Amino acid sequence: MANAKVIQAKQESVDAVTAKLRESATTVVVDYRGLNVAQVTELRKQLREAGIEFTVLKNTLLRRATAAAELTELDSVLTGPTAIAFSGEDAVAPAKILNDFAKKNDALKLKGAVVEGRVIGEQEVKALAELPSREGLLSMLLSVLQAPVRNFALAVKAVADKEEQGA
Repeated sequence: MANAKVIQAKQESVDAVTAKLRESATTVVVDYRGLNVAQVTELRKQLREAGIEFTVLKNTLLRRATAAAELTELDSVLTGPTAIAFSGEDAVAPAKILNDFAKKNDALKLKGAVVEGRVIGEQEVKALAELPSREGLLSMLLSVLQAPVRNFALAVKAVADKEEQGA
């Protein structure tokens, strides 16, 4: 009887992780081996403030969840101690926070990620982390959109100034 309860609890865990894998915008897998308690606490705090769920899971449980979510390409990085960060909203935030933390703490290793249903490797996670924030991208877009209007206004002003000097 107790065995059936344990199996049921594990199945519920697999179902919950499968749902998170399917619903999250980005899921980043890391190896946290070598981090001390204070470092892990600081990392969890940074991720929590950004609205990212960070948890340590058994690889066998993760493999079952990736199979159910049809993301078995991720299984190749599920070796050793594995922690996983789920972000429902921002696709770049978990990669950025974990990459920045890994730069300061050599013990944290990025393994791979699932970004909007696509499995990517460690190098792609680092490239994703280097992207500007949403606000930065919007300001760049606004700057590009304003340039033609600004240039036109300067040209009209220059013509007006030239006619004023000629009169």
